[in-house]
Amino acid sequence: ERLSKMEELVGSEYTTRTFRKFKEVYKHVEDYLHDNYKLNDISFRKLDFKFIQDFQEYLLIQKKHKPITINKIIQRVNQIVLLAVKYKYIPEHPFKGYKPLKEVKRLVFLIEEEVKKLENFQFAQERLERVRDYYMFSVYTGLAYNEAFELKEEHIIKGFDNQLWIKMIRQKTQREINVPLLPQALRIIQKYHQAGDQGYILPTISNQKMNSYLKEIAEIVGIKKKLTHHTARKTFASTILLYNDVPIEIVSKLLGHANISITQKSYAEVVNKSISNHMLQLSKQLEDKQEQEALS
Repeated sequence: ERLSKMEELVGSEYTTRTFRKFKEVYKHVEDYLHDNYKLNDISFRKLDFKFIQDFQEYLLIQKKHKPITINKIIQRVNQIVLLAVKYKYIPEHPFKGYKPLKEVKRLVFLIEEEVKKLENFQFAQERLERVRDYYMFSVYTGLAYNEAFELKEEHIIKGFDNQLWIKMIRQKTQREINVPLLPQALRIIQKYHQAGDQGYILPTISNQKMNSYLKEIAEIVGIKKKLTHHTARKTFASTILLYNDVPIEIVSKLLGHANISITQKSYAEVVNKSISNHMLQLSKQLEDKQEQEALS
């Protein structure tokens, strides 16, 4: 029932991607019911803690999903079960006490040397040059895949400072994002905006194909990291902003995060390195000052 309603609301309340994710979750639950219970359906009233615990193990062992993916799947199942509680199909949430799996998150981004290496590489194939440019556009704007390819001329405005800014609504959070256009990003716009169809600045390429080409690009350029479009956004936050001493509250705003704690949690490793660099610099300044005072 909820999937049918969501499909009707695609474009207003939900994105196509969100709807697709819920359909995938529905299929996982169907497979689990069939494989573990030999059923096609189950009553809400039969749901209990064991059901969700076994489902988690099923996703780990049978489906071989990573903890981060499993947590997302169960989070969406929880949303539907919570609706059942609100609609009074069941008296209380049956999964009380459930704890998500521990996730080992590794922040993947390009350091300055890798950014320059990728940016300056001369590709023999036009398709690889184009994908590299699309990737670099997000390295210098922080736009996620959907935002980068939804970008139109109407989203480029002249700001209060007389400079060009990107102004649009972030699909994931529905929050407004305002990003000043760095010269590198502007050059990519000037290179491609004439080629766009339906008013889009960057000609569209599927996320799957984009990531496939990025894997090929990393091998050619000699970057020993798993490149996906999402790592461009991480590179923007880390190498372009935080490593250039942009305050974290500004980084949070540029990324369109709902609050600064999300930024702090996601980029703690980078922030700590920035703090370390500042403290080393301060330590040197204090030592130099002490030496000067001793000489005088």
